Amino acid sequence: MIHSIRGKLKEKSPTQVVVEVGGVSFRIAVPVPTFDRLPEASKEVELLTYLNVREDSLDLYGFITEDELSLFKLLISVNKIGPKLAMGIISATTPDEFKRRIIADDVGALTTLPGIGPKTAKRIIVELKEKFVTTDMEKLLGSTETGSDEFNDALAVLTSLGFSRVDAYRVLTNMKKSGEFEGGVEKIVRVALTKA
Repeated sequence: MIHSIRGKLKEKSPTQVVVEVGGVSFRIAVPVPTFDRLPEASKEVELLTYLNVREDSLDLYGFITEDELSLFKLLISVNKIGPKLAMGIISATTPDEFKRRIIADDVGALTTLPGIGPKTAKRIIVELKEKFVTTDMEKLLGSTETGSDEFNDALAVLTSLGFSRVDAYRVLTNMKKSGEFEGGVEKIVRVALTKA
């Protein structure tokens, strides 16, 4: 797998660039936000890349930020979303804004993106919402707190009682913010049940 490419930027357009590395030129598809941050032609550039392998072609996709690359990988993991549609989505919105639309179940906002109809928007929400919420909650709480026995035990109890992992994270996170996340697991779970 090609992790990244660094070399001289020979050509650039809003949808693709050509980067020369040691006498070999690579044509790389890029989203608009990456294009906007590229240097002038003939300057050195480094792009994080994803190599998409198909029966009839090898296509390279390049990104300036890790967030864009991560979102691209998540999008192409969704059923019926290919690299071209994923690039269109990344070109039309920021990773943070896209996550907010998913977490908020905002089908209407998603359908304003190119190539996304109501059915596709619902599929994206179903397949990605829990991944986004879980990742955001872990960042918010910090690795030491999400790794705490009390948090993980309370999360396990709530999910065993039928809560989705997303809802359990949300309730426990709100309890931490409001100072109600205290006492033993039993007390935490009792309070969480009143919040659901």
